[in-house]
Amino acid sequence: MLNDATCFKRVYIVCGYTDLRSGIDTLASIVDAKTDNCPYVPDTLYLFCGRKSDRIKGLVWEKDGFLLLYKRLEQGKFVWPRNESEVQAITSQQFRWLMEGLTITPKKTVQEVDPPTHMA
Repeated sequence: MLNDATCFKRVYIVCGYTDLRSGIDTLASIVDAKTDNCPYVPDTLYLFCGRKSDRIKGLVWEKDGFLLLYKRLEQGKFVWPRNESEVQAITSQQFRWLMEGLTITPKKTVQEVDPPTHMA
């Protein structure tokens, strides 16, 4: 489920370190404190990462209660932004990169160019 974010309307990462011993209520209060968002928005996934970057927790409101997701990588680590004051909305492409162990902000991208006006 956490390899594909197509079932979520929005995905947010809560940057910085989160104590992953925290439960649903604490994670919901973190969302409320660090964002202008209410954690009770259906189909919105909030992701948290602890000091060990090999595991993350996700929190989703499902209209009748919260769903708490937990993922631990057997090898490798998540590349997680550590600026604690930030919560970032990410695209489905960035989510895929994150789940593949890549950074969500590539350092270099292929630039689009306009086609030439004349052919040689």
